[in-house]
Amino acid sequence: MKPLVVITGPTAVGKTELSIKIAKAIDGEIISADSIQVYKHMDIGSAKITKEEMQGIKHYLVDEFEPDEEFNVHVFKEKTLEYMDKIYEAGKIPIIVGGTGFYIQSVLYDIQFNDEEIDSAYRKELENIAKEKGNDYLHNMLKEVDEESALNIHKNNLKRVIRALEFYKNTGEKISTHNEEQSQNISPYNFVYFVLNDKRELLYERINKRVDIMFDKGLVNEVKNLLNMGYTKDLVSMNGIGYKEVVDYINGKYSLDETKEIIKRETRHFAKRQLTWFRREKDVTMVNYFDYDSIDDTLKYMINTLREKDIIKND
Repeated sequence: MKPLVVITGPTAVGKTELSIKIAKAIDGEIISADSIQVYKHMDIGSAKITKEEMQGIKHYLVDEFEPDEEFNVHVFKEKTLEYMDKIYEAGKIPIIVGGTGFYIQSVLYDIQFNDEEIDSAYRKELENIAKEKGNDYLHNMLKEVDEESALNIHKNNLKRVIRALEFYKNTGEKISTHNEEQSQNISPYNFVYFVLNDKRELLYERINKRVDIMFDKGLVNEVKNLLNMGYTKDLVSMNGIGYKEVVDYINGKYSLDETKEIIKRETRHFAKRQLTWFRREKDVTMVNYFDYDSIDDTLKYMINTLREKDIIKND
């Protein structure tokens, strides 16, 4: 089986720094599993990795799509498999890095998506319902047909709420049942699935600081530029945390201080949901920063784990 490394964890946990160190150590290239960093012009609000931070490590699925282009789990899987082939051909190891758990799962366990899921007319109808009646209404529609999915999908994650409703309409099957069945697939890869974590208070402190830095760097101007380019709030990309709240601020719904606090709160809640997802996944290797004295010690543990799994060979 071909080798594959996954590095994930909640937002702001420190995936970027460790992933670069791992990539250098094992001669790897990185594929981003982030649902917003993939979009062009959305740099500050997505905490997008910079060219300098990449330190010469090749990255894929960063800055590749326009904000109004379709990007979902289907597209992610298709592009990721294409890029993995390139990385293997170059004699390197692919490293999937990011916090979107379902994206990672789709590749790791080769989850299959049925063509009958896709129903553009019904999707448009659901999008219009959300616009007219709000996210709560649409989320309640999902709760009526698939309570487990409603528990796992936040009401503001319109893309996934709509996808779950669309799947149910077109297959008669709950997407939660489908995903559970697919997640039992045996992975075609020799992989290590690292989940980074830290003490909650430290993680939340980093999240709060990151949001303040985003505003200092010009998040409001970034969103204004996106709006001026014609990218509206109803786009999936513009519904990312940080973007939709700043649009509301620009439209006078909240003060600047209120907007910052809402983004901090929503990001903390998002991090909590991410950890819940990753802890439920099978075959994960939890990496708690507080178990190690330094990032170098954390790195040593991860490298040793990769050696034990024959992802990399002993020198």
